[in-house]
Amino acid sequence: MTKAKNKVNQRYLVLISLIAGMGGYLFGYDWVVIGGAKAFYEIYFSIANIPWLQGWVMSSALLGCLMGVVISGWLSDKYGRKFMMILASVIFALSAFGTGAASTLELFILFRIISGIGIGIASNISPMYLSEVSPPEVRGKFVAIYQLAIVLGILSAQIVNWQIAEPVVSGEDILSSWNGQFGWRWMFWAPAFPAILYLVLAFVIPESPRWLISKEKYSKATDIFSRIAGKETAALLVNEVRNTAQETVSRVKLSQLFKGKSFKIVLIGIVIAVLQQWCGINVVFNYAQEIFTAAGYSVSDMLFNIVVTGVVNVIFTFVGMYTVDKLGRRSLMLLGTIGLSLIYIVLGAGYYFQLEGIIMLILVVLAIACYAMTLAPVTWIVISEIFPTRIRAKGMAVSTFALWSGSFVLTYTFPLLNNSLGAYGTFWLYGLICILGFLFMKANLPETKGKTLEEIEAVITENTTR
Repeated sequence: MTKAKNKVNQRYLVLISLIAGMGGYLFGYDWVVIGGAKAFYEIYFSIANIPWLQGWVMSSALLGCLMGVVISGWLSDKYGRKFMMILASVIFALSAFGTGAASTLELFILFRIISGIGIGIASNISPMYLSEVSPPEVRGKFVAIYQLAIVLGILSAQIVNWQIAEPVVSGEDILSSWNGQFGWRWMFWAPAFPAILYLVLAFVIPESPRWLISKEKYSKATDIFSRIAGKETAALLVNEVRNTAQETVSRVKLSQLFKGKSFKIVLIGIVIAVLQQWCGINVVFNYAQEIFTAAGYSVSDMLFNIVVTGVVNVIFTFVGMYTVDKLGRRSLMLLGTIGLSLIYIVLGAGYYFQLEGIIMLILVVLAIACYAMTLAPVTWIVISEIFPTRIRAKGMAVSTFALWSGSFVLTYTFPLLNNSLGAYGTFWLYGLICILGFLFMKANLPETKGKTLEEIEAVITENTTR
């Protein structure tokens, strides 16, 4: 595409990106809020000594995530990206209220599954929308707002849970305490407030111009692109999208994603999505107690360390946002995988030689910092921009489905791996996975920095034919 000289309307783009990014904020919040409430709702529902039921309750949202991803692809193709964000906000508000008000374990699990549906929709639609409204030269930065929103949601949940919970008095019966009866409920009710705000603001943002073009609504798409990047750029973008999206007006079957040139693009999306989970960082958030206890920390110190990891996660997400349009997606992904593999080798050695204390905390923090500025935000950017317009919704749905499937496998296998291989062996295994990911991306992932979505399609499909 010939580069136009119009300046991007940064204020307007920031506004709609922040609103769309609220889906990521609620995703992060809902994903980790259950951790702070775990010690209380398990006693309330009398499952504190039933491990398999504890695991089912903790992972039930994952089932909803997969359901949300499955429906989001075809619904967003039919009704648009904006409609799906409105739907996600309603689901987040409903699930927050229902989970906190649940009187039985069955209702509690049901609303956690519903919450997962909202997470699945948001994890697919928000980064897709951000990639479709952002001009090429700033797209990485603005799609990364989604990952920033996720980590801010995670940190918010950690802080709010900490503020809501009253200190447990020695010898106090947790079931009859305020925490056991009401505190855990307020932890789940809290995200209802940002969910309602998201619902209101979702009506403010425009529909994705690329989706409008797929429905042959060229005038509306031109108006939106003009407001974002000026009339000259808008005309160029609309023409280019029209020329590369002729198949969009006809229904694209899911099977078409795994045929011809589309197959390699889908394969790249799936591998990168699964790698973001199998690199192992998320076990630090899901199993912080086991990881820090193995490093010699007490429970109180462990809680403080969780806050430290959350803060580091946010800080280095900003670093990733700043560098992604400068260094490029491919460079950061390669840096992240090789960096994590080296850190895991040292971290595994620390566990093997039974090192404890600040050294182990520093290694964990380094791993989180490396992940937060590379794989965490860049994965969402890449899978939101590598798919052609005609298959973007379904392609992202497949990639996001793979991501949540990878998350499910990671969550369930860590206790098994930790028990059979030890902490050192488990992290060495994650390091090996990172090395394999490095080799795959070096061979298959082109640089997409500064290219239009249509130019990216041409680069990848050209490589496919070689």
